Amino acid sequence: MTLLEKSDVCQYSWPVTDNRSPEVRSKIMAAVRQKDTWPEVIVRRLLHRKGYRYRLHRRDLPGRPDLVFGPRRKVIFVHGCFWHGHDCAKGKLPKSRLQYWGPKIETNRQRDSRNVTSLEESGWRVCIVWQCAIADMDSLTTRLVDFLETPQQ
Repeated sequence: MTLLEKSDVCQYSWPVTDNRSPEVRSKIMAAVRQKDTWPEVIVRRLLHRKGYRYRLHRRDLPGRPDLVFGPRRKVIFVHGCFWHGHDCAKGKLPKSRLQYWGPKIETNRQRDSRNVTSLEESGWRVCIVWQCAIADMDSLTTRLVDFLETPQQ
């Protein structure tokens, strides 16, 4: 018997045991929202209290931005750190099933990049708010107001 080559080792997958039943796991994953997440709602309430009005999830724009400020030609995406691959503690990949999660998160990042590029090429300005940024509301408020008040170039 010969030693396994590196490519043979990479193709082997260890059995992954989940500590939850398939029914419980399904309920957990079904509860993950795509819109109206708590970080998004916090940003919406913050901006509404500041007097800004916006549209939600416009389908005619790439990526369906979370908040759209039409007359200003500006959009805000509120990204969950895990799902969009942010480089922070909340954005770390899980230790199990890396062959699934790694490509999935990378695909999300590539899609986000394409959407931002497409919006910018169409004359929109884009701001991304990460879930972890909500911890410092004063800094977030300043950043968002500066983004919205800066004239379009």
